[in-house]
Amino acid sequence: MTTPRQPLAQAPFVAVAGLSARLLAQSAALAGLRVAALDIFGDRDTRAAAEVWCDIGGGALTIDRERLSHALGRVARLPRFLGWIGGSGLEPLITQLCDAPGLPRFIGNTAEGSAAVREPRRFFALLDELRIPHPAVSFARPATAQEGWLFKLADGCGGTHIKPVAALGAQSVPAQGYFQRIGRGRSLSALFIGAQGRAQLIGFAEQLTCALGELAFVHAGSIGPIDVPPQVAARMQSALDALCARTGLIGLNSCDFLLDGDAFELLEINARPSSTMTLYETASPDAWPHGLLQCHLDACRFDRLPSNGSAALARQPRWRTGQRVLFAPAPFTVSAEFSDACLRDPQCRDVPMPGTRVEPRQPVCTLLVRAASVDAVRRTLDAQRALVLQRIETCDESDHVRLPFLA
Repeated sequence: MTTPRQPLAQAPFVAVAGLSARLLAQSAALAGLRVAALDIFGDRDTRAAAEVWCDIGGGALTIDRERLSHALGRVARLPRFLGWIGGSGLEPLITQLCDAPGLPRFIGNTAEGSAAVREPRRFFALLDELRIPHPAVSFARPATAQEGWLFKLADGCGGTHIKPVAALGAQSVPAQGYFQRIGRGRSLSALFIGAQGRAQLIGFAEQLTCALGELAFVHAGSIGPIDVPPQVAARMQSALDALCARTGLIGLNSCDFLLDGDAFELLEINARPSSTMTLYETASPDAWPHGLLQCHLDACRFDRLPSNGSAALARQPRWRTGQRVLFAPAPFTVSAEFSDACLRDPQCRDVPMPGTRVEPRQPVCTLLVRAASVDAVRRTLDAQRALVLQRIETCDESDHVRLPFLA
C-alpha cells in the first residue's frame, strides 16, 4: 500500500549539496519533501525541483567550504528542517563538515564510517583482511613498469583525480595519494543501501568514461541496470555485507569495481548517494515511487532497509537507462533559445541558465534516455548527443525530435 504524501506546504525541508544537486533535489521531491539545493551550477531543473537555491561555487568547478557552511547555516532555519545530504564533489570536505559544531545534522555516513573506506591505507588493509579482491596498491611510486600503474587521490571524484603514473613527471606525491595497478575487465558499479550492519543491493551499472586533455578516466555517465552472473552478484553481496558490518556504512553508497569474466576486483567505495540512483528510478519507477533518497533517509534516520529492495534487484526490469555528460567541444555562451530547447527536451537534464559561459571540456548538460535494451540505450545516447551538439551550433528551438528508441 502506498503511503499518502502529506501536503507540500506541511512537508519538511531537506538540503542537498554537491557540485550538482539536481538529481538529489529531484529524488527528494519524489519523496514529497521541500528542497533546498546547494551547488555550483544553479541549473534550471535544479531550481525547479527546489524552493531554495544557494550558490556554493569556489571557482574552477569547485565547492567553497565557507560558502557551503554559510548556506547550511541559513537553510537550517527553514521550517521542519531535517538536515542535509551530500553528493559528489564534497569528498575533500565531508569529514570536517558532517560533525562540525553549529551546522545542521548531516544525513549520511559518520566521519569515521567515511574514513574507513576513503582512507586508502585503512581501506585496502580492510579489504585484505576480509579477503575481498582488489588491484595491487602501493603508497610509494612504483620503481619499474610505471605504465601499468595509476595515481589516484583519495578525496577525488569523477575520475578527475586519476592519472597515469608517467603523467606525474617529477612532481611530489600528495599525502592523500596512492598508486594502483591497472586491472582488467569492465568498469562497473553497484548501488547499495547500508543499514542494520548489512547492505541491500539495488543494482549494477556500467561506468562510462572519456578523455579530457590529460585526464584519461573522466566519469561521463553510466548505463543500467545491467545483468551480472548470479555468482558475481552473490559474492558482491557478501563483500558489501562484510564492509557494512565492519565500517557501519549507512544509507546510499556505491562500489566501483572491475569485472573480468566472473571475477571482480573492488576499486573504491563512494560513501554517499551516487548519480546511478537516477538509472534505477528511471528504469523502474514503480519500484521506487517515492525515489531512492527516501530510502537513504529511512536508513540514516531509522536504520531501516527498503522492503522491496531485493525484489527490485531480482525482477527483470522492463527498461534500461543511460545517462551521459555532454562536455563542451568549444567555448560558448548559453543562449535563451538553447536553454529553452534543452528544458523542453525530455532527454536533457542539468539545463544551464541563459547567459551561462561554458568553457571547453566543461559540462554542458546531462543526457538521460530510456530504452528496451543496453544496445538501444547506447544508440539513443549517441543520437541525443549529436542532437544537442547541433543545437549548440544552431540554437534552433525546433530541432527536437522524439527518438525512435524511446517509449
